[in-house]
Amino acid sequence: MIQRSVLRSSRAVAQSASQSTSSLRLRPQPSLLRPSRFAQPRISSVASRWYSEATEAKNGAAAPAEGEASAAEPAPAAEAEDPLRKELEAKTKEALDFKDKYLRSVADFRNLQERSKREQAAAKDFAIQKFAKDLVESVDTFDIALTTVPKDKLDAQHSEHNSDLANLYGGLKMTERILMQTLKKHGLERFDPAEGGERFDPNVHEALFMTPQPEKEDGTVFHTQQKGFLLNGRVLRAAKVGVVKNS
Repeated sequence: MIQRSVLRSSRAVAQSASQSTSSLRLRPQPSLLRPSRFAQPRISSVASRWYSEATEAKNGAAAPAEGEASAAEPAPAAEAEDPLRKELEAKTKEALDFKDKYLRSVADFRNLQERSKREQAAAKDFAIQKFAKDLVESVDTFDIALTTVPKDKLDAQHSEHNSDLANLYGGLKMTERILMQTLKKHGLERFDPAEGGERFDPNVHEALFMTPQPEKEDGTVFHTQQKGFLLNGRVLRAAKVGVVKNS
């Protein structure tokens, strides 16, 4: 009996010992499950290495983008070669050419209008030029007829004895005055440079002779042999005069 109890107790002890050893084997070691303080630097180095590799990957991915941007820089040249852009530029140039031609045509037309107006006015003003040249000969006849009558015969003392001559002279003088007023309305004027002592002007005077006159300045008109005529400010016939020359 005693032996049996001893065997049983020994078996119980052996079973309990085996169970304790098996429980020790199955329990996880703390060093494998729980990270220790010494394992942290290794994990952070791995993480930093992963972060640096990710950053390098991003930089590597961004580098081709910059290369693509640099490769895409000659885009304006590609746009310049666009046929639509070329056609637009050609049409714009053509429109500018048409505008320039239009403005030139308008300017030429306006110049033609102004020139036509001037020519019409000149034709109107000088339409009677040929008729006026023929008419001045008759006016000269009146002037010559009036200058042939001596002034002393027209005095009050001799007018009673020469009443017919005085009446004829008065009639000729009145006819000449009316004729000159009529001619002036149409732009024809007579001028006598000797009356005002004008200086010689080759544009309106014709010098027939030159003679010294001590009491007058050089170049002064002192005698008019034939009076001149102006038609609307233009010289129709130059006055034939004598000019002073003292030197």
